[in-house]
Amino acid sequence: MRYSLLAAALAVAMGSTSFSASAADSRDQTIAELKAQLEALSAKVAELEERTDAQSDVNLDTAAQLDKITTGSPKIDTKGGVKVTSADGKFEASIGGRIHFDTYAFDRDLASTTGTTEFRRARLTLSGKAYGWDYKMENDFGAGGGLEGFRDVYIAKSALGGKFTIGHFKPYRAMEELTSSNELLTMERPFASATGLFSSRQFQQGVGYLRAGDNYTAGVSVFNLRGASGTRNEGVGSAGRVTFAPINNDNNTLHFGAWYSYENANQGSDNLSASFNYAGRRGPSQNIATTTGASRNEVSVYAVEAAGSFGPAFFQAEYADASFGQPLGADQDVKTYYVQGSFMLNGGHKPYKGGTGVFGSPKVADKGLWELTGRYDYAENETLNREVTSWILGMNYYVNPNLRFMFNYTQGDNEVTGDETAQYALRTQFAW
Repeated sequence: MRYSLLAAALAVAMGSTSFSASAADSRDQTIAELKAQLEALSAKVAELEERTDAQSDVNLDTAAQLDKITTGSPKIDTKGGVKVTSADGKFEASIGGRIHFDTYAFDRDLASTTGTTEFRRARLTLSGKAYGWDYKMENDFGAGGGLEGFRDVYIAKSALGGKFTIGHFKPYRAMEELTSSNELLTMERPFASATGLFSSRQFQQGVGYLRAGDNYTAGVSVFNLRGASGTRNEGVGSAGRVTFAPINNDNNTLHFGAWYSYENANQGSDNLSASFNYAGRRGPSQNIATTTGASRNEVSVYAVEAAGSFGPAFFQAEYADASFGQPLGADQDVKTYYVQGSFMLNGGHKPYKGGTGVFGSPKVADKGLWELTGRYDYAENETLNREVTSWILGMNYYVNPNLRFMFNYTQGDNEVTGDETAQYALRTQFAW
């Protein structure tokens, strides 16, 4: 019995030892498998890290290539027109234009008139800069082909705190004359401009210098009395204008200015006349004064101006005193002035352009803008007792920044002939 117990104990002991060994072998195997899995997982992580680093290098290289392409390619802007700028910003070219299509009807009195339609303006404009010089070339196909259609054709350079302009451009005189035709309050400019006092002498060949700040301008120009299409002559002229806006913020502007113009009808010059369409364009006209080119006399003009834009309200006025030289007898004294204004009926405000000392068109919202307009024009040759006046009432509808419709009713009065012709006029205007 004692031996049996001993044998049983030995058997149990041997069995336990065998089980322990087996368990140990199982643990070792499991640990080995886990180690193998960890090693495989580490290898995959390392592989993924290598792939990520490689992809990062590819991404960086791609980004660098894209940046190189972006910075090395010209920039194209199509907002409001087409503008191309070189990658280094040294060269620019933009294309714009305007279409002004007018319809006229007359309430006839004494003068003979014909209602009609016409393209008042049909322009293409190329402008930009190259090597630090600005340039502009503009042709009005509504005025005819060739040189007859030349408008702004010049090169310009910033220097001495301002800008020099060489070529064919407007002399620095008459506030409304210097206002773009796209931003006129009424369909035609007032008497104290190339529409009357300077009778088509709008763009001249010469040199000008303009210096401007946020609320002032000072410009002077010297020019030949010859437009691009005019005959060659030795007539010369000069003009200067200064402006100052003591109040100028986002909602309120008060503007004052003065200008002077001198024209010397030297050898070969055409006559220098002041002729006024007192009942609108294509209506009857009255010559107020003339200095003949053959007399080689002079025309000089002194003028002052004032304007303001306060919220939706706007006003502008100019007064000019001109002297037309005569070969015999006293020089002819011509006085002309206008007062015009507008009121925006559903919001809007006419902004001030400090760089040129004129006012622009209001910014147009999605709903469009309505503007009520009016003007009174007066011109008189005190020497010859010739006088013409006109009243204009109008409405402008700004559909969007490019499209505008204009309606004008003009009542003319010619004291020389007694004619009181009136005109109804409508313009469809698109500019880009």
